[in-house]
Amino acid sequence: MSGESRLGLIVNPIAGMGGRVGLKGTDGAEIVRRALELGATPVAPARAARALARLERCRDSLSVVAGAHAMGGDLARAHDFRTEIVAAGAREETTAEDTWDADADMERRSVELILFAGGDGTTRDIVDAVGTRIPILGIPTGVKMHSGVFATSPEAAGDIAASHLSGDAKRLRETEVMDVDEEALRNGRVSARLHGVARVPYDRARVQNPKAASAPADASLDALCRQVADEASAGGLTLFGPGTTTQRILAHLGLTGTLLGIDAVDAGALVGADLNEAQLLELLDGRPASLVVAVVGGQGYVFGRGNQQLSPEVIRRVGLDNVVVLGALDKVLALDPLELRVDTGDPALDAELAGYRPVRVAPNRSFVLKVST
Repeated sequence: MSGESRLGLIVNPIAGMGGRVGLKGTDGAEIVRRALELGATPVAPARAARALARLERCRDSLSVVAGAHAMGGDLARAHDFRTEIVAAGAREETTAEDTWDADADMERRSVELILFAGGDGTTRDIVDAVGTRIPILGIPTGVKMHSGVFATSPEAAGDIAASHLSGDAKRLRETEVMDVDEEALRNGRVSARLHGVARVPYDRARVQNPKAASAPADASLDALCRQVADEASAGGLTLFGPGTTTQRILAHLGLTGTLLGIDAVDAGALVGADLNEAQLLELLDGRPASLVVAVVGGQGYVFGRGNQQLSPEVIRRVGLDNVVVLGALDKVLALDPLELRVDTGDPALDAELAGYRPVRVAPNRSFVLKVST
């Protein structure tokens, strides 16, 4: 780098805590308390640390302006960056107001990029504060992450930030910031709206696209869902990830599942609905199982976006060879880049999942795609 660059850093310490315990997010103090009662642990600090590790090579020419304590300052100092601490985040429990105040202070201090660890709610708060005046980039940490501001992994976030600050990749794009009603999600309804627009460093391969809206199933996909339903009814334990495609399979079984949760079927009978990580591990104890997941439209994710209940331990317990991936052919072909994504939270497992995997798109028909991390 030439000269000194200034990076804003915000960590939402509660982002993503609701994922593995099945709460679909952590917006609101009451939901955070429920997540803690269910045994949730913070995930944002570790994911932010993975991103900062990729920025350490820029340490000599980088100054980090960070939120206080758990909002980023502690991590920045732990990685030995020259760090300026803003006042926001000094309280034990942080709120959206702390994010707004931190952003305003970072704008006054002329940061060139705000790197943040959070989800769609954190994105919304940042855009409310700075609009498109400062580019932003998300370290994927939340549960929903429908917006197009997130890097594909924490490591990708660190690498993109380094390239942007060095001047190697200054190109920006405007992208949608989506706002999803978490309470509606918990009641099985998807209520997403366009909240605003953000400017994000352009990187076609390493910044995710916004989540695409679900489209009605065509005849081929419906026939595939019927075939998978027949397979599930033949016997054995089958787990179904969230989404309209898996719900259609359950409907063919005559079952009502959970649109945004994980359900379990044994020999055609529903044996668990909206299961969290602990419940899934208990169900899988000593039992073979298969796992059916659908490709997230527009983004290509199989794991790590909206299905964090499928933790690394759950996936390993099922076995990689027992994971079945489904997707509508038009949704698969519309992916840009044309590949699948995984972000399980365990880099070693992500590496095992990388390679090539068939995506079932119609009865007895598959489309082989590369899996990237």
